Amino acid sequence: MTPLANPDVTGKQLWLMKSEPDAYSFDTLVAEGEGTWDGVRNHLAARNLRSMQAGDLAFFYHSNIGKEIVAVATISVPGLTDPTDPDGKWAAVKVRPVARLAQPVTLATIKATPELANMDLLRQSRLSVSMVRPDEWALILAMANGLVSLS
Repeated sequence: MTPLANPDVTGKQLWLMKSEPDAYSFDTLVAEGEGTWDGVRNHLAARNLRSMQAGDLAFFYHSNIGKEIVAVATISVPGLTDPTDPDGKWAAVKVRPVARLAQPVTLATIKATPELANMDLLRQSRLSVSMVRPDEWALILAMANGLVSLS
């Protein structure tokens, strides 16, 4: 795996998106090339999905199993209606893989880092799609020792 420069986040919104790896893992996204982020049934998380723009970046967080940030994805198609919602009320986006973290950053490590105490991941722990502040983004990438290519 080749080390990569951190992506330029200027003018981009930053996110964290949780998925149970036994239901939809980052490896699944890599294999698909592009996936639909759907099935979100929380109003705040859905509002976050609706706020996303093409090119925004998101940490891919494996919840329940692993409890760690493992990779970065990009929003490829924003503003979709969730195809799993027969009433058409919920939001979805399409995402593409960007890179893996050189080392996953665990929830325990995040909790033990005072500079991350206000991170939405900790403050709203059940939220499946949350915002990440630029300083949090930079610190997590530093803790991960950067990014590596998908190959």
